[in-house]
Amino acid sequence: MTTRVPQERRRRRPTRSGVLLSEDLIVETALRLIGEHGPEALSVRRLGAALGCDPTALYRYFHDTDDLVLAIADRIIGDAMAGFTAGDDWVASLREVALRVRAGYLAHPRAAAMAAHRVTRRRNEIAAVETGIGLLLTAGFPPADAARLYLAFIDTVLSHAATEAAFHALPPQQREADHRSWRDVYQDLDPAAYPSLTMVRRELPAMADSSFEPAVDLLLEALAARARALKRR
Repeated sequence: MTTRVPQERRRRRPTRSGVLLSEDLIVETALRLIGEHGPEALSVRRLGAALGCDPTALYRYFHDTDDLVLAIADRIIGDAMAGFTAGDDWVASLREVALRVRAGYLAHPRAAAMAAHRVTRRRNEIAAVETGIGLLLTAGFPPADAARLYLAFIDTVLSHAATEAAFHALPPQQREADHRSWRDVYQDLDPAAYPSLTMVRRELPAMADSSFEPAVDLLLEALAARARALKRR
C-alpha cells in the first residue's frame, strides 16, 4: 500500500509569511530542524511554526510524520547519489556508492539515525537499489545472488555510516572523551588481566579512527573474489 499523498491533495499555496509550500521545502525545513535540535524537533507544530503556516497544512503533503521521515530518508539518498554514474569497474562503482552514502549521512548526522533502517519506497531509494543490484549483475552474479549480496553490501554500508554519523552527532566534549579513552584509559590496563590489549597497546589510539573504508574494502574484496570464482566455473 503506497504512502504517497494523492496529487490533488498537494495544492501549492503560500503560507502566512508568503512562502510557497512544497514537499521539497517541508523536507528541507525538517532536515534543518533535526540538525539544529535533534529528531525530537520533528513535529507538525514545530514545522508549522518554522514554515509560518498552520500545522494542518502539512497534511496536504504528507499523511503523518512517519511519511515525512520516509521522505527525509529518501532526500538523503537522492542528495548522496546526485550525479553518480556507474563506471566500467563494478567494484570501484560500488565503493563510490558506499562513500556517497557515508557522506550523505555525515551531512545530516542527527537525521541519519531516523533514516538508516527505513525502506522509503520512493524514487531515490528505488534508483539506488536498481544501480547497486545492476552492478552486481554486471559482475556476473545470478539474480538471486545479486539481490542477496546487495542486501549484505548496503546493510553493511548503512550500519557503518549510521554509527559514524551518530558519533558525529554527539556533543564535541563527548566525542573528544571517547577518542581520548584509547590514548589514556586503554594505555594503563593491567598487563596480567589484559595481555592481548597490552600487546597491541601502541596501536590502540588508531581505534579512534573510522572503520568505514576498511570494512567496505573487506566486503568488496570478498565480493570480487566470489565473482572471480563464478567465472572459473
